[in-house]
Amino acid sequence: MCGIVGYTGFQDAYNIVINGLRRLEYRGYDSAGIVLDTPGGSFQVAKTKGKVDDLVQVSTELDKTAHVGMGHTRWATHGVPSDRNSHPHISNSGKIALVHNGIIENYDTIKTMLLEKGYSFQSETDTEVLVNLIEYFMEINRDFDFPTAVRFALNEVYGAYAITVMHDDYPGLLVVARLGSPLAIGLGTKEYFIASDASPFVEFTKEAIYLEEGHMATISLEKGVEIRTIVDNSVIIPEVQQLKLSLEQIEKGGYEHFMLKEIFEQPKSILDTMRGRLLVEEGIIKMAGIWDHQERLTNASRIIIIACGTSWHAGLIGEYLIEEFARIPVEVEYASEFRYRNPILSEKDVVIAISQSGETADTMAALKLAKERGAFIYGICNVVDSSIARITDAGSYTHAGPEIGVASTKAFTAQLTILSLIALKLGKHNGHLSNQEFMKLITELDQLPNKVQEVLDSTNEHVKEIAKNYIDATNFLYLGRGYNYPSALEGALKLKEISYIHAEGYPAAEMKHGPIALIDENMPIVIIAPKRGHYDKIVSNVQEIKARKGQVIAVVNDGDEQVASMADHVIEIPDTSECFSPIIAAVPLQLLSYYIAVYRGANVDQPRNLAKSVTVE
Repeated sequence: MCGIVGYTGFQDAYNIVINGLRRLEYRGYDSAGIVLDTPGGSFQVAKTKGKVDDLVQVSTELDKTAHVGMGHTRWATHGVPSDRNSHPHISNSGKIALVHNGIIENYDTIKTMLLEKGYSFQSETDTEVLVNLIEYFMEINRDFDFPTAVRFALNEVYGAYAITVMHDDYPGLLVVARLGSPLAIGLGTKEYFIASDASPFVEFTKEAIYLEEGHMATISLEKGVEIRTIVDNSVIIPEVQQLKLSLEQIEKGGYEHFMLKEIFEQPKSILDTMRGRLLVEEGIIKMAGIWDHQERLTNASRIIIIACGTSWHAGLIGEYLIEEFARIPVEVEYASEFRYRNPILSEKDVVIAISQSGETADTMAALKLAKERGAFIYGICNVVDSSIARITDAGSYTHAGPEIGVASTKAFTAQLTILSLIALKLGKHNGHLSNQEFMKLITELDQLPNKVQEVLDSTNEHVKEIAKNYIDATNFLYLGRGYNYPSALEGALKLKEISYIHAEGYPAAEMKHGPIALIDENMPIVIIAPKRGHYDKIVSNVQEIKARKGQVIAVVNDGDEQVASMADHVIEIPDTSECFSPIIAAVPLQLLSYYIAVYRGANVDQPRNLAKSVTVE
């Protein structure tokens, strides 16, 4: 994905766009660019491979007093990261500038046609094809105004996009559109803001319009915001949203990295996700999305959880939770595979989609397929009014707050919290959980924010010291059983994402079916070994590892002596019910990955080749 910022108003556009790009840099940091529309002059453009700070260095000659402009941070899809592939892209005439998040799938066909018409191209990108297609429509249809040409061009392309476009002959006008990628319009007083999310303009306005799928808008100081459908030009009356995002939430707050800040925010994000839903004294779980559709959910022939990455790991734990407590069959699917394998679906199925951003392209496509085939679809996401939130029949928001670090941390534990609430509520409703069992479990769930805080307080410095021993490691194994097999997968993913050390997660019982061949004195193995569940089996695994001189980092319950006596390093966490142990175990695994990456000099908030939300295939 990429980040888009645009502005038209009375302030200096340069500062607003540059500061906005800094806030969106987590969305893409291969390259960055800016274009300013100066009164009476042509576009002024600066762009470069690298980060926003590199863009500032090459922008010294720009007219910083321009009041209209737009910028872009890129995550490369078509064409390698380079100056010439950076956005914005300018049409052949120099009159149209465009920034784009997404992929134009039929760009090659359109490019061939434009080349035959005499157009030339300076980059390898699909975006440059689109900006010249807009110009082409204006040239062959002299009665087309600029917004009309944009609309006709968009009706010729296939793929996913969020775009912002300017034309030098239409000063002060911004044209924006979206299909599959998010775009927000901030409404100020005599000024308007465009961004991929609301963070770039949160200090200027609390009112925003989230552009709907298949819509485009023309934005000017004279006429305000006018929204129409891309396909048939129908007028749309937009819904104005009140932003709850605060400037404090998107700043580091004294932490070295957003990732560390977000790890330490987990007691609050878990509590906020339970707030108003988990009422222990009343002995109930209140979730409107579940309450309104309880019979549909409890009578489902099966539940299919679809997700990608960390959210998929949360879904695996959700499978354990729902099957154990609600006794409903659950399958967990990668959204990217589910959408292409012609899955068997019926009206008796429930599909649960999990996504931090609510904009994941593969998950959205899988949901559309499920909806077409009559399944009931339920969303779990962190972003209000996101695409997934709008397409689903019902759902639950996590309340993790903005997650800026690319490697997901607090979103993961918030997703597990929601899945725990759903499983317990369904189990209580359909009679598979007795009142006594239900009360015991919700009481334990209610204690998790305090226990996570305890882990942070007691293990942070200790894990920091452990990490120093493994900065030169080239491989890691993560092992867990039962509920903590997915914890092993997630721990390995975190290490891979931010430290670039190869790591694999396995069910501990599978160690003897291949991975044991890798174990020697140079192989660190992280064992997740709470006392609950299959502890004795884990003990045997540790003995087998030590017999082969492997280095063991053990995550155990407070006071553990058996595994602790064999491990090279021990990280203690509080005891809890086995079903909730992944929430607590996640914290030291996140810290371990974080500190190893920091010691290796990696950029933990912006790991190479990764983007926060994958809004393109």
